Amino acid sequence: MNEIYVSTDVETDGPIPGPHSMLSFGSAAYLADKTLVDTYSTNLETLAGAAGAPDTMAWWQTQPEAWAACRKEPQSPENAMRNYLAWLKQLPGKPVFVAYPAGFDFLFVYWYLIRFAGESPFSHSALDVKSYAMAMLKRGYRESTKRNMPRHWFDKLPHTHQALDDAIEQGAMFCNMLAENLAAKTTPNLRDSGKVRNQ
Repeated sequence: MNEIYVSTDVETDGPIPGPHSMLSFGSAAYLADKTLVDTYSTNLETLAGAAGAPDTMAWWQTQPEAWAACRKEPQSPENAMRNYLAWLKQLPGKPVFVAYPAGFDFLFVYWYLIRFAGESPFSHSALDVKSYAMAMLKRGYRESTKRNMPRHWFDKLPHTHQALDDAIEQGAMFCNMLAENLAAKTTPNLRDSGKVRNQ
């Protein structure tokens, strides 16, 4: 079965789920050749008993358009995650969670899937774009930032802090990286080829 790269971005009101809530999330399902198969996005009602973290809410005050967008017509977490689970299962391939940073976005999506839908088609794993960049750039993790990445990895797509926009943008970037990495893998190593010829 082919892999489907499900680039996902979340917007939250705090650093961890439970005490804080996921406000919205968006997923863009890509084939390896950067074909955008489908998208899913939704806004969510906040969790009962949860509250926004002061520093996160202060940041939201600097992003009024994004805040308004993520608070429009929110669904209950139960409906949102059950619908998301059904969407993931109808994708034409095995879903691979992709995010930047995966450690944050996957934390929320996995917690919400298990809590409200009872399962995760991603299993326990997620692909972190920054870690992938570290391997490709052969640099330290903290040096593998966007400013040190080659410009041809980036398409001219908006980064708006609206979940689906950002998921589409980072998914296209990941596909560009994937294509370059796979092309390098299939390019013959001239030194090794010379050894074969000389044997």
